[in-house]
Amino acid sequence: MVHDGSDYLRYADFRHVLDNLVHRLEIPDLVVAFTDSPDRLHEYADDPRHARFVVEELVPHLTERYPLYDEPRWRCLMGASFGGVATLSTAYRYPGFFGRLLLQSGSFAFSDIGRQNRRGPAFEPVITFMNRFRGDPKPVSQRVYVSCGVYESLIYENRSLVPLLDATGMEVRFEEARDGHNWDAWRDRLRAGLSFLFPGPLLFVYE
Repeated sequence: MVHDGSDYLRYADFRHVLDNLVHRLEIPDLVVAFTDSPDRLHEYADDPRHARFVVEELVPHLTERYPLYDEPRWRCLMGASFGGVATLSTAYRYPGFFGRLLLQSGSFAFSDIGRQNRRGPAFEPVITFMNRFRGDPKPVSQRVYVSCGVYESLIYENRSLVPLLDATGMEVRFEEARDGHNWDAWRDRLRAGLSFLFPGPLLFVYE
């Protein structure tokens, strides 16, 4: 399930990325739901209603409509920027429900002692959530892929998050790119992220 789905299709050419990876046997056949929000800065900022919609409404709808494996290791939630926050916060509210998470340049802002929020009011609920997660990190998934550009202002927050995720026992892979906060960077990391989360027949043969 992909947050900001229309943007991933339009700007990251996600449909062709999926087709190519499946054709090359780098990932298995997948059913992918591309979702959108009319108010992403609020819904994606740790809104419990959004998490409830994804887990209690969207997933059952997809399970009824498609022949899906009803196991956490086959469920993946992903997103970039605020979509990354929505991914992590949903998994935090429903730990273990999603066996795979893909976080791209997540807006994982938090506050250190003596530091002020310099990112604006939209980040207040994000900071509250991230401070809570950092204070009580727990395994929310099985396998997590994190990517971020070294020229982003969020590289510090993403680098800081990875050891916390790893310390919980989750299998974590982190990749930095010589790029910024943009769709080209996120598109170019999809192959590495998806093949790590869902290795296909080709990777099983050569591992």
